[in-house]
Amino acid sequence: MDGSNLAPGPYAGRNVLVTGADGFIGSHLTEALTRGGAHVTALCLYNSFDTLGWLDDLAPDLRARINAVRGDLRDAAMMQRLAARQEVIFHLGALIAIPHSYVAAQSYVDTNILGTLNVLEAARTHETPRVVHTSTSEVYGTAQTVPIDERHPLQGQSPYSATKIGADMLAESFARAHDLPVAILRPFNTYGPRQSERAVIPTLIRQALDPAVEAIRIGDLTPVRDFTFVEDTVAAFLAIGSEPSILHGAPYNAGSGRAATIADVLALLREICACDKRVALEGRRMRPANSEVRELLADASRLTAATGWQAQVGLRDGLVRTVEWWRRRLADGLVRRETGYAT
Repeated sequence: MDGSNLAPGPYAGRNVLVTGADGFIGSHLTEALTRGGAHVTALCLYNSFDTLGWLDDLAPDLRARINAVRGDLRDAAMMQRLAARQEVIFHLGALIAIPHSYVAAQSYVDTNILGTLNVLEAARTHETPRVVHTSTSEVYGTAQTVPIDERHPLQGQSPYSATKIGADMLAESFARAHDLPVAILRPFNTYGPRQSERAVIPTLIRQALDPAVEAIRIGDLTPVRDFTFVEDTVAAFLAIGSEPSILHGAPYNAGSGRAATIADVLALLREICACDKRVALEGRRMRPANSEVRELLADASRLTAATGWQAQVGLRDGLVRTVEWWRRRLADGLVRRETGYAT
């Protein structure tokens, strides 16, 4: 993804901190900000392999312009140091793999709630002019009304979504109690290059393209999702991070407003990949019955009214671009699996 057409002028020359910069969306946002002339400090989860996640895949000249820092959101002192002199903080760092949250809920509380608290406290201490906290459409649970606007009830249908609800409420409370200029962006299901196989679209693509895989194995084909290409999600971050009229502490949905079932996506991918492999439904790939979110469809009119943002990439086009990326990765023998940290 180029990203050069995404970063607006307001970020040129500004100091910007991105947490979760080593992850899927975070790496694309970091790339776009850097191409737009921002001075980016990129917080990446420390690991013993001395890697920077998806930032390692950036062109060397671009990577050299990024101040990559290895650390952890759970370290409050470190967050205080990193927040100093930052003009914008994009907080994307989180544990995000829903299946793992069923068996390791405490780690999600520690990272997603306490880590967010550390970011907010650091921003308050240093009077950061703008903080963008990343929420998720999962906080809505199964839609009670569609499309879903920001007034929809919040429902914790997994430990992951429960911790994100908690983090959202912390952001809202800091806006109310401390007048912190924090915006809450609530992306719907983002997909595209660099997404790991923890998510349904890359899982399907990998199985469709890999000649060593005999069948496409999938769980429930009936859930409805609002799939948004990563380029559009990044544009939403950039828009909300620079718009002065954004309401502090209020959530803003970012989604395409177009619904598709998992079965719809699978059919498109089989066509794009020219794949005639059989499809095998597996119960182990399904969420617990009362935890599955049946339908998510965004009403993003609040964000559009405030910033003019609208999703531009259609589902077929986005899938074609994602498949092309996977073809290159597989041809080069490069496969990256989920680290579990950062979106």
